[in-house]
Amino acid sequence: MTQQIILYPLFLQIAIGVILLFAWYRIGFQKIFSIFGSILSVGLAGWLFYYIWTSGTQTIQAGNWEAPFGITFVADTLSATLVLLTAISGLAVSVFSAGSVLRDRLRFGYFPIFHFLLLGLNGAFLTGDIFNLYVWFEIIIISSFVLITIGGEKAQLEGAVKYFTLNILASMIFLTAIAVLYGLTGSLNMADLAGKIAEIENRGLVEITGILFLIGFGIKAGVFPLYFWLPASYHTPPFAVSAIFGGLLTKVGVYALLRVFTLIFVGDPFLDKILMVIAILTLVSGGIGALVQNNIRKVFSYLIICHIGYMIAGLGMFTEVAIAGAVFYLIHDIIVKTNLFMLSGVVYRLKGTNSMRDLGGIYAKWPRISLLLFIPLFSLVGIPPLSGFWPKINLIKAGFSGGSYITVGAIIFASFITLVIIAKLWAEVFWKDGKELPFRKNFGYFSKMKTYKRLQFLAPVALLSIISLYIGFGAEHIQELSARIADELMNNQGYIDTVLNLKK
Repeated sequence: MTQQIILYPLFLQIAIGVILLFAWYRIGFQKIFSIFGSILSVGLAGWLFYYIWTSGTQTIQAGNWEAPFGITFVADTLSATLVLLTAISGLAVSVFSAGSVLRDRLRFGYFPIFHFLLLGLNGAFLTGDIFNLYVWFEIIIISSFVLITIGGEKAQLEGAVKYFTLNILASMIFLTAIAVLYGLTGSLNMADLAGKIAEIENRGLVEITGILFLIGFGIKAGVFPLYFWLPASYHTPPFAVSAIFGGLLTKVGVYALLRVFTLIFVGDPFLDKILMVIAILTLVSGGIGALVQNNIRKVFSYLIICHIGYMIAGLGMFTEVAIAGAVFYLIHDIIVKTNLFMLSGVVYRLKGTNSMRDLGGIYAKWPRISLLLFIPLFSLVGIPPLSGFWPKINLIKAGFSGGSYITVGAIIFASFITLVIIAKLWAEVFWKDGKELPFRKNFGYFSKMKTYKRLQFLAPVALLSIISLYIGFGAEHIQELSARIADELMNNQGYIDTVLNLKK
């Protein structure tokens, strides 16, 4: 019975979403209940993480159909960690949404759809069936499309078309790859596929199938050259929506790549070389794209792309140290990117714009808020001992050990570019003298807020900033966690035995 805890995060998000649907017009209740449900979600995810940490990988078979014939749900350390990070980010964004999303938009079902999005994310992390992963991806796409269009503004709809078109294309490619994989093996269970793919003699066909998965997941992760939809859409929805998108949606693609290329398509030299080339180009192009932007949210959108390159580089190098670095960076990036888009929302409430040309003077007028916002900005850069520094050490070490000097150069280049971008942003937004802006909607709105309203903006940023500080100053604990995940991914027989019930 204890193994059913794997499904509890899914049941909880379904329950929250359905209850909120029945409270469609009660906006005050929706805000309170969403925050309350998100707190419960963090507690439940923490329980699941502790259970997996102490008991090892756990699995449950839906409908009591034994693997590989039924749908399997699996919680290993990676899955449990991502479910916990999803719950923490969900709580922060839920509180931020209550203060930042306009009431007119909340009336169109914002909170129910938000929790259905979290449901899709949790399902994607916990499934052990490749077709079921596709189903959870579709739940994510549908929910995110609703969230990105809430409000119906022209810029939103334009961004939504680009977002939806490219993600639907990714889903079609993903579904095609699943069909080919099923034709080759006759199975959809990922643990079962690990053994059957290894037995196929036609390695060229296996590599083509792997490339199809790489394209499908690569679009969702936002890797080069498949990322153009991301900076064209992530700056258009409400800030809370940008936060959950920036923190988690691209990371589902990264998770899928990690899972598939360490379990099914393992150690193929051709695929590893493709991953390395993609990682290098993603690091460079994302950094250059961010360097020439003026809108804060567009800067952060390109930095999402740039920093996805770190994780893909770790996967491409395919050593335990490199995978540990990629996982460490994944943990850091979820928290920091979620926080950065909320930060852009705070800046907008302070000054009424996100244009760096028009901003300035924030530190002079709001020094304490500026120091709070300093933490996620420079955690992103990775200034020692903040959280972004430590995973790069693993990646650079793995690069030198494996002779991947071009990759090491790209990592250092992306780190330097990020430092330049954030230094420029800090100088333009916080340090330079502010100018008088013409009246705009919400200009100076923050100064007139009641204390509890201000807390709805600042408390989530503070929460994630504290977690970022813990990741940086308690790096030995995150390193231990990342090393365990890397060991489980690289030595996946334990996962396979647990799912297929082969343990004696």
